[in-house]
Amino acid sequence: MKPILGVDCPDNDVIRVGNTYYMVSTSMYFFPGCEIMKSTDFVNWEHASYVYDTLDGTDDQRLLGNGNIYGKGMWAASLRYNNGTYYICFVCNDTHKTYLYRSESVDGPWKKSFIEGFFHDSSLLFDDDGKTYIAYGNRDVYITELNDDLTAPREGGLHRLAVSDSRKTPLGYEGTHFYKINGKYYLFLIHSLEDRWFRTEACFVSDSIDGEFTGKDVFADDAGWFGSGIAQGAIVDTPEGDWYAMLFQDRGAQGRIPYILPVTWKDDFPVFGDNGKMPEKFKLPKNDKCRFYSPVVGSDDFTKEYGEGSCFGFNYFWQFNHEPDMRLIKRDTKSGLYSVTTDKVCSSLTQAKNTLTQRMHEMNCEAEITVIGEEMNKGDFAGMSVLQYYYGFIGITPNNDNYEIVYIEREEEGKKELVKKIDITPSPVVRFKICADFTDRKDEASFYYDCGLGWKKLNIVKKMRFRLEHFTGNRFGISMFSIIKEGGTASFGNFVYKYQD
Repeated sequence: MKPILGVDCPDNDVIRVGNTYYMVSTSMYFFPGCEIMKSTDFVNWEHASYVYDTLDGTDDQRLLGNGNIYGKGMWAASLRYNNGTYYICFVCNDTHKTYLYRSESVDGPWKKSFIEGFFHDSSLLFDDDGKTYIAYGNRDVYITELNDDLTAPREGGLHRLAVSDSRKTPLGYEGTHFYKINGKYYLFLIHSLEDRWFRTEACFVSDSIDGEFTGKDVFADDAGWFGSGIAQGAIVDTPEGDWYAMLFQDRGAQGRIPYILPVTWKDDFPVFGDNGKMPEKFKLPKNDKCRFYSPVVGSDDFTKEYGEGSCFGFNYFWQFNHEPDMRLIKRDTKSGLYSVTTDKVCSSLTQAKNTLTQRMHEMNCEAEITVIGEEMNKGDFAGMSVLQYYYGFIGITPNNDNYEIVYIEREEEGKKELVKKIDITPSPVVRFKICADFTDRKDEASFYYDCGLGWKKLNIVKKMRFRLEHFTGNRFGISMFSIIKEGGTASFGNFVYKYQD
């Protein structure tokens, strides 16, 4: 079974409301955040909405000064529907708060509140007796009863240790998904095998909320992909009564990619796939063949302004790296250009405000963008990048009466970014292209530029990596930043995205 979506979509949670499935995944430091996708067949997905535009507006979330929230931000949301209301609960690893959003529609508006405490990888359960519980933890997994307004643990309410993992495993139980099915309570968790790092799904069941949870590993397979296990995610039933799981796999520089697999039941305990292995073939949920799904990545000519559910007026498939400062962005939908002005000096691309991003699609994808630099100052850089901790950037910078084509990358820990001069052009208008190849774990990016005479390829192949400093898959990023003085402006247009489906 091929992975679905083909883009970085980790820590998913999925529910079904009527005939429609909804999925949420981790957004981390990208804004708007907490994207909800929807599907009518559990296989094909499209954007539905974002839960928030901004979180707390902290200096780090806004990339003010040298602060940032790389590797932090919003993690592992729990998505639930109860009595006509949608609930989304998650922690933010830079503010150390637990957030709860609720809405009568996935399209919003979403009301923000907090739950007192920090509940790592939490999962909400609305019990049929009117009580609400939150299950959470790492290695030691707890269940805590919440008060009626879901703002804190209930005073005197249930608080218990449900399961504990061996101290020998590289990763103990976490990624909790908590359900009540046919009167029994289920905890689905990820952990690692004891002898090596291998993503593995486990399940525990109890006859009561305060009873003993017993269980075991239920899925340990890599689907033939280089020994990288598949685990952590949701289970959901179809209107026809079939059950499926959506789990994800670490796939190198691509990020974390979702898979689906069938779930059956034996003696009230789940059986994942073919006795814990990925089946070569299985029946998929009923497919509405007449349904068109909008792609989750795509090209943009920037001639349209978008409303609710979009990325600050940009198409929904864009997200900004950290909270943007829209005062520094101007749109011209007639010409299909948007411009970015800098208001700070920064020493690194990763501290640049207002970097617009899209996820990279497996197995091969490429993107192009036109950069217009006539309003840039000396020491300004504008262009496109492979965005991750070890990034690679191609762009232009003013050089007296001309412009230099430059390549910049971070590759070695503790060393300054490499800046390599590639070419000189009198024209402030240059088109750039990046091609990414994830085939068989190549994880390589190639860089091109066109000053009006056709494409020229850099004699550089960038090895893309998945680094925990950022904890996300590599993305295409479009940036403008200043290293000498603020106030310069660059314009961007005609973004073209191609990928192998």
